[in-house]
Amino acid sequence: MSDETTNTLSLDRYRLLGRSGLRVSPLSLGAMTFGTDWGWGADEQESRRMFDAYVDRGGNFIDTANQYTGGTSERLVGRFAEGRRDELVIATKYTITSRPKDPNSGGNHRRSMIRSVEDSLKRLNTDYIDLFYLHAWDFTTSIEEVMRGMDDLVRAGKIVYAGISDTPAWQVARMQTLADLRGWAPLVALQIEYSLIERTVERELIPMAHELGLGVIPWSPLGMGILTGKYTRADLDIGAGTASAVGTRKNVAAGNGSLSERSLGIADVVKQVAAEIGKSPAQVAIAWTLTNPSVTSPIMGVKTIAQLEDNLGALDVVLSDEHRTRLAEASAVVLGFPHDFLAKPLTRGVMFGEATIEPRR
Repeated sequence: MSDETTNTLSLDRYRLLGRSGLRVSPLSLGAMTFGTDWGWGADEQESRRMFDAYVDRGGNFIDTANQYTGGTSERLVGRFAEGRRDELVIATKYTITSRPKDPNSGGNHRRSMIRSVEDSLKRLNTDYIDLFYLHAWDFTTSIEEVMRGMDDLVRAGKIVYAGISDTPAWQVARMQTLADLRGWAPLVALQIEYSLIERTVERELIPMAHELGLGVIPWSPLGMGILTGKYTRADLDIGAGTASAVGTRKNVAAGNGSLSERSLGIADVVKQVAAEIGKSPAQVAIAWTLTNPSVTSPIMGVKTIAQLEDNLGALDVVLSDEHRTRLAEASAVVLGFPHDFLAKPLTRGVMFGEATIEPRR
């Protein structure tokens, strides 16, 4: 096991983000919990305590979005960053509608993009955004419109780097190829759900990111809180009608489809491993995502200073080969065609014969 997956991680041991030269901490501070507007976030005082604790330890990567807690998240980040803005890498996103009855106030199109950037700059109290993501693919806007819009914002100095989140791999690959061919600003980050309970991204999205130079930024590395051990099988009775971003974190977990019998079974294994190595389940779950070499910086979605302190302890976790194997087996997903087909001895035999060929690193 390399040093980077053992005991050398710290917030001020920075990593390069994708193909860019941008340096970011190996854990990102998620600001979706900044503000109580949705009923389950942190108030301003607690949010500031978390922000200050993270930055004071060398953390520099802050993640928010245009409509997290109705815009309160960005406003608080802007307030907390005052006086040290240039020390930070602030990432925000566009796509989420700001006026539900206005068809043009959300989505991936250029008008939504430009309006969202201008509004985010005001809320963040800054004149540039370090990393600007498309938040989720809307299946209506052309890739040419998105990538040219991103490039225009880079050239105008409104954003420094472009990223993408929650989008099919084939669409991201088209966008990156188009940017390269036309000399436009490339995508440097891919934000996706990735945890022990959500590994299907290992089929296409993570390999694509590795090949095309996008740093992987996992959201919800704790599986919407499932992997902390906070839920039991008694929580499975939550009704579909109560699934929402507003209310409680359990509502959110149910709405995301994370609260299931399978997920709770994986959480049981995480708890067993955590007990054996004297760490918390949250620390084990986050540390596991960091063992993937394509992962740059998982996002910590915390709402108390105690949770932040616990999550930061993931940087000290060393998972043995035996523990990694147990976690991998408990959470395994079928890669499916063509991956399983291409890995079969018969297929490899007819391609390579008796020759031994090392894979590209």
